[in-house]
Amino acid sequence: MTTFLLVPGLFLGGWAWEAVAAELTAQGHRAFPVTLPGMAERAAEDPAGVGLGEHTDAVAALLDAEGPGIVLVAHSYGILPALAAADRRPGQVARVVCVDTGFPEPGESVVTQMPQLGLLDRAISGVIPVPEEIPAVHAVPSTERERYHRLATPHPVRTVTEPIELTGAWLKLPTTGVFCLANGLSLEFARTLHGTGLPRFAKLAEPGVTFFELATGHYPMLSTPLELADILVRAAADEGVGLYGADRPSTMG
Repeated sequence: MTTFLLVPGLFLGGWAWEAVAAELTAQGHRAFPVTLPGMAERAAEDPAGVGLGEHTDAVAALLDAEGPGIVLVAHSYGILPALAAADRRPGQVARVVCVDTGFPEPGESVVTQMPQLGLLDRAISGVIPVPEEIPAVHAVPSTERERYHRLATPHPVRTVTEPIELTGAWLKLPTTGVFCLANGLSLEFARTLHGTGLPRFAKLAEPGVTFFELATGHYPMLSTPLELADILVRAAADEGVGLYGADRPSTMG
């Protein structure tokens, strides 16, 4: 039995992981979908008091409560509070799984790492409004799109402007990347990044780092939850491929 802690991305709460968590539970594992401060059922909390630090504190508290041996799964923005918490509590984490997202560097924020998103241009009264639509390329079924529009909540601005604090302790943890091909991330792209020789991409080729590709868009917990759950179980078992070869059992999806 493995314990999975599931951290959502922008605008999402623990509700986004419900189908994945149900499948993990059905396979005999423990799964904890996370709702971060100020989001979903916690949306009534004052966004002015919610930043990346508060999100990190929330994940760290769950690591303390449920660890050690946790597989810490983070989607998109969720990698920032997840990695910051894992960096504080590396002894509680067995593996970090990055779902369609990359590794931030110390001192980076969402807006410095991905200025092309234009998040601050859309901000109103301390929050970033929920996007009007999920593009069709992400293959989210109509029922899940309806649920997204009903349950997604504006995101506190400070969570995307505050820089992440990392000591580097998390770099020693086994890590798995799940690339969603329709969103443009892939093993080929990761190899290109590693090939630049920049130190920030060195971890991509290290032992203990594995990858999967998933033929869907940026919201696999909504579009392909059963397939994603299976990948998470396999990642926990140290399956996947290395950056430059199939050095662990895997069938790419």
